[in-house]
Amino acid sequence: MNHLVVYAHPNNESFNHAILETTVAALKKKGHDVVVRDLYALGFEPVLTHQDLATFHAGQTPEDIAAEQKYVTEADVITFIYPIWWTGLPAILKGYIDRVFSYGYAYAYSETGIAKLLSGKKGLIINTHGTQKEIYDQIGMTDALKKTSDKGIFEFVGIEPVDHLLFGGVPSVGEDGLKEVLTKVDETVSKLF
Repeated sequence: MNHLVVYAHPNNESFNHAILETTVAALKKKGHDVVVRDLYALGFEPVLTHQDLATFHAGQTPEDIAAEQKYVTEADVITFIYPIWWTGLPAILKGYIDRVFSYGYAYAYSETGIAKLLSGKKGLIINTHGTQKEIYDQIGMTDALKKTSDKGIFEFVGIEPVDHLLFGGVPSVGEDGLKEVLTKVDETVSKLF
């Protein structure tokens, strides 16, 4: 299988980076082809501009977006790895979705509703957040994050969500807790694919 891993964290020494490395190693161990798009390392431009919209409306695609869309098109599975900041995606990843999952490429409107143009692909999301998991569960944030990302992004364009791992309280779980998270990531990725 062809895997596209879209990674959004500015610190290569972060725990999210350890999750990225664990994910890639698990996939490669099973013989999968993996492409990683590290949005910060790439200097990805997240701002959807008026020029972008004009180019789309003219039936063309800006060069940087076309390059990313090629990776999405070639992928059987798309995995997003990112921290939850202010109960959502880092701005760079939100901008990636705004620009790359564009109208006419990822979805379109038709007489019968929404045409999901990325159907046939699978999606996995792996998140960390600082708040304790029990608090996010109690206030409904865990369910809200799954709904906005799994349904609002992946399902909206036809990508089938296969799992969504949310790891809470990351700064305070200790070294053993972090090892448990990486073991869970390895086991989940190995089982799913």
